Amino acid sequence: MNMSEILSSINVWAVLVAALSAFVVGWLWYGPLFGKQWMKLNGFTEEMLREGGGMSMPLIMIINYIATALAAFAIAMFIGSEADMHFGIFAGFMIALFWIGTSRLNDVLYERKPFKLYLINVGYYLVIYIIMGAVLGAWH
Repeated sequence: MNMSEILSSINVWAVLVAALSAFVVGWLWYGPLFGKQWMKLNGFTEEMLREGGGMSMPLIMIINYIATALAAFAIAMFIGSEADMHFGIFAGFMIALFWIGTSRLNDVLYERKPFKLYLINVGYYLVIYIIMGAVLGAWH
């Protein structure tokens, strides 16, 4: 299969919905589920998060959505048009655990971030990549 065939087989709506699912999970994950703990482990206050480090929250969210849509697009290319939901889930799990999880371990080892923070962050990626893989695998 050549690149034009790969690109033409990608369902853009599935990519956009998969990326949107990460926002819904992120709102829950870093909000009611683990938000206070995540803030404490990072040393953030609500005021610091509202300030956004010089960027407005809408801009942060737009940039993050674009980045997440690019990740979903890459997963769609990776799993291919023959994938089903089960393979999408498996691929999302493998990507999150073995690519993201291992690379984020550097946050703990070299940056001396708390291991609990690592678990919160990698747990989020595990959930969203499994969901994105499921959406992309099921919806061609």
